[in-house]
Amino acid sequence: MDWGLRLQGVGNASAVALGSPMATIERDGRPWLTIDCGSEGLTRYLADYGEMPQALFVTHVHLDHVGGFERLFVDSYFGARRGRTRLYVPASVVPLLHRRVGDYPNVLAEGGANFWDAFQLVVVGDAFWHEGVRLEVFPARHHWPETAYGLRLKGALVWTGDTRPIPEMLARFADDGELVAHDCGLHGNPSHTGVDDLEREYPDELLRRMMLYHYASEADAAALRQRGHRVGMPGERIVLRSPTAERVALA
Repeated sequence: MDWGLRLQGVGNASAVALGSPMATIERDGRPWLTIDCGSEGLTRYLADYGEMPQALFVTHVHLDHVGGFERLFVDSYFGARRGRTRLYVPASVVPLLHRRVGDYPNVLAEGGANFWDAFQLVVVGDAFWHEGVRLEVFPARHHWPETAYGLRLKGALVWTGDTRPIPEMLARFADDGELVAHDCGLHGNPSHTGVDDLEREYPDELLRRMMLYHYASEADAAALRQRGHRVGMPGERIVLRSPTAERVALA
């Protein structure tokens, strides 16, 4: 079975040309689980696959990560997937997501519809199952506690989401040879990792497994590469190792 990660967007909130941070785990060349739903990222997703995402994990609710939800609602509600587009959302993020994208007085002008009618909302804790495969969820350090999370597909991928360095989390959740997709720009700030933070906080073995995203420009990407780091590009597909995550056979 072939696993991969396709990057729909890799830029920070101001780097529109690089796309909003969004990626899709692929299995056998088909989209399996998408991470976040930004506006620019969703446009590239449609270019990549010719259809809307069918299953998503939400890391947090800044608009560069959830700005595509209105388009996704319209497609799901008026299409064949009404109520079947699956959203995996950490429990503490659910009320924030509702206030951010779901709590509009009348989601359709003619009435009769609720935002969540379009989706199958699955509230998750520290782990969840998707198509018989177990994925793990861990807190990130972004703005405020219990508002931002990362995702692990054991043995294959760790996606940190927007975060400051989290060495204590990655010591536990990136200990099986995974590719680690990590928030990193050329300069850090109170909400995001800079390359100096990255190099100070993580051991060399982990740095060698990292792929950096959420940077500000192509020039910054070039500067990160000059320091020896792997940098993701929009549209890039990365081959993943086969997951070692627990699996069950589906009936």
